[in-house]
Amino acid sequence: MTASDNNPSHGNNASNRKRIVDDLPDVDTQNPWTTVSRDTRYENPWISVVHHEVINPAGNPGIYGKVHYKNKAIAVLPLDREYNTWLVGQYRFTLQCYSWEIPEGGGALDGDPLLAAKRELLEETGIKAKIWTPLLRLHLSNSVTDEEAFGFVAQDLEFGAPQPEETEQLSLIKVPFETALQYALDGKITDALAVTCLLKAARMIDQGDI
Repeated sequence: MTASDNNPSHGNNASNRKRIVDDLPDVDTQNPWTTVSRDTRYENPWISVVHHEVINPAGNPGIYGKVHYKNKAIAVLPLDREYNTWLVGQYRFTLQCYSWEIPEGGGALDGDPLLAAKRELLEETGIKAKIWTPLLRLHLSNSVTDEEAFGFVAQDLEFGAPQPEETEQLSLIKVPFETALQYALDGKITDALAVTCLLKAARMIDQGDI
């Protein structure tokens, strides 16, 4: 099923958009940093903070702090036959504010991101899906962290009861995909992974890839 079958607002612009297929430039990709020492300053089950003494690309001594994530970040954009989706709301302790997002969670570093995505979608929304489409791979805040993220689109949905973890106090709303996309464009959704997934999905829908 494509957007042109059920969502006439998409697809009309696809023929007007040029796909950019030029290769990236050929540049030196060798590591210009030298690590002199490293020391883990803080650690818990989810992250560690590592202090590095380094020689920087200019040849001078310096320091670099790195936050290592012990899980992959996972995001799922569920779409039903009418191109509705589901948003999850929760209070984010780090930001001290409420945040609306698409279903998200974590997966083991050595695990299959798709299996983690299926688990997270079921836990947060009660939804199972028969059709899964890879959406994107991202590195989040890559100047200070090594966190890697994976996004998927889930379709052909079955519905049940959410199964949130004890640390999650969630709200769940069903909205048209276009509404969720507009929330991202208007800054009402600020979660980086949610915004990127919505924008990428909009592009893929326009091109008939979803």
